[in-house]
Amino acid sequence: MATYQEFIQQNEDRDGVRFSWNVWPSSRLEATRMVAPLGCLYTPIKERAELPPVLYDPVLCTRPTCRAVLNPFCQVDYRAKIWACNFCYQRNPFPPQYTAISEQHQPAEIIPQFSTIEYTITRATCHPPVYLIVLDTCMDEEDLQAVKESLQMSLSLLPPNALIGLITYGKMVQVHELGCEGCSKSYVFRGTKDLSAKQIQDMLGIGKGHAPQQPKGPHNPQQQQQLPSNRFLQPVHKCDMSLTDLLGELQRDPWPVAQGKRPLRATGVALSIAVGLLECTFPNTGARIMLFMGGPCTQGPGMVVGDELKFPIRSHHVIEKDNCKYMKKAMKHYEALANRTANNGHVIDVFSCALDQTGLYEIKFCSRYTCGHMVMGDSFNTSLFKQTFQRVFSKDGQGEFKMAFGATVEVKTSRELKVSGAIGPCVSLGVKGPAVSDTELGLGGTCQWKLCGLYPSTTLAFFFEVVNQHNAPIPQGGRGYIQFITQYQHSSGQRRVRVTTLARNWADASTNIQHISAGFDQEAAAVLMARIAVFRAETDDGPDVLRWLDRMLIRLCQKFGDYHKDDPNSFRFSDNFSLYPQFMFHLRRSQFLQVFNNSPDETSYYRHMLNTEDLTQSLIMIQPILYAYSFNGTPEPVLLDTSSIQVDRILLMDTFFHIVIYHGETIALWREQKYQDQPEYENFKQLLQAPVDDAQEILQTRFPMPRYIDTKHEGSQSRFLLSRVNPSQTHNNAFGWGQDGGGAAVLTDDVSLQVFMEHLKKLAVSSSS
Repeated sequence: MATYQEFIQQNEDRDGVRFSWNVWPSSRLEATRMVAPLGCLYTPIKERAELPPVLYDPVLCTRPTCRAVLNPFCQVDYRAKIWACNFCYQRNPFPPQYTAISEQHQPAEIIPQFSTIEYTITRATCHPPVYLIVLDTCMDEEDLQAVKESLQMSLSLLPPNALIGLITYGKMVQVHELGCEGCSKSYVFRGTKDLSAKQIQDMLGIGKGHAPQQPKGPHNPQQQQQLPSNRFLQPVHKCDMSLTDLLGELQRDPWPVAQGKRPLRATGVALSIAVGLLECTFPNTGARIMLFMGGPCTQGPGMVVGDELKFPIRSHHVIEKDNCKYMKKAMKHYEALANRTANNGHVIDVFSCALDQTGLYEIKFCSRYTCGHMVMGDSFNTSLFKQTFQRVFSKDGQGEFKMAFGATVEVKTSRELKVSGAIGPCVSLGVKGPAVSDTELGLGGTCQWKLCGLYPSTTLAFFFEVVNQHNAPIPQGGRGYIQFITQYQHSSGQRRVRVTTLARNWADASTNIQHISAGFDQEAAAVLMARIAVFRAETDDGPDVLRWLDRMLIRLCQKFGDYHKDDPNSFRFSDNFSLYPQFMFHLRRSQFLQVFNNSPDETSYYRHMLNTEDLTQSLIMIQPILYAYSFNGTPEPVLLDTSSIQVDRILLMDTFFHIVIYHGETIALWREQKYQDQPEYENFKQLLQAPVDDAQEILQTRFPMPRYIDTKHEGSQSRFLLSRVNPSQTHNNAFGWGQDGGGAAVLTDDVSLQVFMEHLKKLAVSSSS
């Protein structure tokens, strides 16, 4: 029998799913006593090598309230050509094309290793993707130049039939015509006036009632429906030359900016026009609005700060005091736009590069509701932005983009289970059904969610409720089932349906608690708890969320720890729980829940990434990875602890957002004295190079590209490392200062993991709690 660890790994590789509990408690009462929620992280279009493309439609259960898809867990009667649905027990005849099936000749969807299978719907119409660029022209000259070059580069990466459009904005908003040769023409809108979709369509002459621009040709019967957008959204192969020239000639916003003022930016109106333009021309087609902003919106709807520099943009402190003049109104504006965009199945990407805040905190709904990218940097003229933007257009082995559009994820459950909700970059479709729970967690009250954009790493957290009553036992050996049905538009234009069906055993928690606890996945549970905490932190006070996390951790220790009452030293946790308190310790200290020293924009950006990435990346965000390089042997992972900071070591820390290379005191001294340039110190040169090479490997694949920091003992940027390590040595208890192997002390009053664990054990074993 494989270990649970191998079982969990196999399931992740095959189905892209990780459950917090891999054996399920068989009644509602027992499930509520499990403390950690019953949930899973699901990556709908995880890249898989051995997934066969099936070129026919899925076979559905005939019961109207079920409609589950045929899967390996269904019972099949080969002689009578009938299959029994494992969700509702309905007996269904196979369709005529399955007459030749037998036990030796099985269709792919009932073979056990294809619990995840992907169908290509051949009769669906294919539409080319649409890319609408919304560009801020109030940036510095070199930033604007860098964006223009990146955009010109991206034209060569797009498929020739993709449609592209350009809107630029400063004090005014310009919608550029791409259809006219020789002269550039644009429609100009005031940046202070909010326009309805209808007004935008009438002004641009693209509404439904407007006559087509050219006669309909017999060679292209589809021309009629595509014509309205022709002047503003053109196929790349037709307009790449004129668009390259147009971008090249683009100047900074000409309106003068007085001393002590911010430039006037109409981001809110520009975004509103972009949404209105796509809404009437390409509803429910794969389309992306790509917003590039170099500063905050300072006028019109969606404005986040006034134009006077003496009034700074809001901080967490000001938000807590509810003293923000523009914030609520701006959030309302962007949230309404995000909802409209999500309804149309379009994506909004936000690329924000500036040294100060740009208003990501207010705009966050646009990326969250539409599953768009959110990228934050200091300048567009950095490799961080340029490489990240290039990776938006990265391709898979078949030469297709790793982006999908217009996805819906539907959840089916067997009758003992219901779905409570989802947390991730999606919107609820409000579809009621027998699988919908009354208790909501995240976006609940539905069994279907919409993701306007989808990437191989996009991961949703789903939460389930056991509804089986305590006095109605599930027979021994029974299994519960969950099915995820994801329909999406592949980047090639095909409609695809990926179906993942999962089964887990039920266990009676009153007699078999050890079976249930053996199937606990502490990594998945930590990431699920992090998502719930971040979801709560959006509406609750920070300290309340931390208290809730602490309470849940203490209860988990009381339930699954092994101890004698009132004796903290007797407390023991089994291996598959032992790392969980450590994850919670780092989560409590992380930038997801601690807003001190972070701007509201940064907090929004960090939380957005935690809400969209898969389990491995999320764990790195919660508890960064630390590697040590020294003369004593090969690089090795070390504890994220101050004791790992040694004078003769180089450390490489990966926090997902930053890659930090930290040189210990002695190493830094040798490097300054240029020992590495002398031939007899070749091994020192190699030691310095090793972490750089490893960092490059991470930098080449990660999206968005992390910030690269090279620092040393007492260097100004060593704070990135010192703020994340467990402060086991501080200025309060630094006995080992100056001694060999003593590590480095961190100046903080934070408690260390050791103190945290002592308190946790004390609370877990106390008879009064």
